[in-house]
Amino acid sequence: MAWWDFFRPSGAGQFDVANAHTVELTKRHPVVSLTKNGAAVGNMRVNLSWSMRTSDTGGWHSDKRGFLRRQFDIFRPQVVQAAGPAMVNVDLDLACMYELADGSKGVVQPLGNFLGDLDAPPYIQMSGDDRFGGTSGETLYINFDKRDEFKRLLVFVYIYDGTPAFDRTHAKVEIFPGSGPRIEIPLTEREPQARSCAVVLIENHKGELTVRREVKYIYGFQAEIDRLYGWGLQWGRGYKSKV
Repeated sequence: MAWWDFFRPSGAGQFDVANAHTVELTKRHPVVSLTKNGAAVGNMRVNLSWSMRTSDTGGWHSDKRGFLRRQFDIFRPQVVQAAGPAMVNVDLDLACMYELADGSKGVVQPLGNFLGDLDAPPYIQMSGDDRFGGTSGETLYINFDKRDEFKRLLVFVYIYDGTPAFDRTHAKVEIFPGSGPRIEIPLTEREPQARSCAVVLIENHKGELTVRREVKYIYGFQAEIDRLYGWGLQWGRGYKSKV
């Protein structure tokens, strides 16, 4: 693909350029074709990482209200805030609902130890469970050498435990195809009560694999995401082992 292709009218191959090796899916350009970009090959890596916002720890540099407004605040009484919200630990989980071409459906996720298999159905595998975020986060692998076996995949994120805190995290999902640029989807919308977020939908349209930005925040968990997208799975309550 030539560099000027990024600036053509909207379509499946359109996205916003973050740098020479990264593209960002946005509301304006939500879809990219892996097939047309030669990226629907090999193992695709999907990574979730997060960290608490610096504004929750009192960082002055994160105040974006403007210089003049901050000066007027000098003459106002200071509101004392409890330290609790800044100390909340957030455990985000990366997961993927799948529907294969033969009609089989399921989920790959840390909860319940449904870690999948890369070389056998569903050809999706979790690397494990990261409970603290950071630079490594959690990683999901998708075997696109079996791309004809996929009908649709929904990558989503949910808060396993604790206070809903999507509005206090620097969460982002990054997709690393087998070839081509990295795809980035920041989860920056402020939805303080949401416990789940449907991030991207990967679909197979007559042999063409596309990635569509969803970023739909949901106030429930997997069952509510299932109902929204019509997956039709049966869900029960699950727990993680203590660490």
